[in-house]
Amino acid sequence: MDIFLVRHGEAAASWGQESDPGLSELGREQAEQAARGLLGQLPDDVRLISSPLARAQETAVPLARELGAQVAIDDAYREIPSPVPLAERQDWLRAFMGQQWAEQGKELHQWRQAMIDGLCALEGPVVIFTHFLVINTVVGHALDRLETLSFFPGNGSVTQLCRSGDNLHLVALGDQMESVVN
Repeated sequence: MDIFLVRHGEAAASWGQESDPGLSELGREQAEQAARGLLGQLPDDVRLISSPLARAQETAVPLARELGAQVAIDDAYREIPSPVPLAERQDWLRAFMGQQWAEQGKELHQWRQAMIDGLCALEGPVVIFTHFLVINTVVGHALDRLETLSFFPGNGSVTQLCRSGDNLHLVALGDQMESVVN
């Protein structure tokens, strides 16, 4: 079963400015581009799922429109929970991205496991509109990596996995960029 993870388009504000920004103009263009790239690869029975955050939901709109499909919202694919206030998130994220999973607390391990369990319970092909660290977490799990950061998925990039039973296999990484945590 194919799973496509789409990183949301560029956000209109950074993590330090707003907790749930929508897309910038560039982000809307990236969402359109991701939809065009996916259209030729998707089977008729594909499901669309989004993180509840605005930037992910807005990224899903062009593909949902083209397919005439509804987008289900699933909290399992929301951005990583941050244990610090909004103003301190960028510094916390930078530190987190240099660590390993063994250094993380119970809450983050639960977030990670809920996401992996959710992916392994899915039936049929799916496109999930989600976030930088969600994609990193899933790819890291599929590759059995210890680091919290596996690669730098670009805004609007599509990473493809295949699920076989309870195993996730990486098919293709999405386009990468040098990312500034915003």
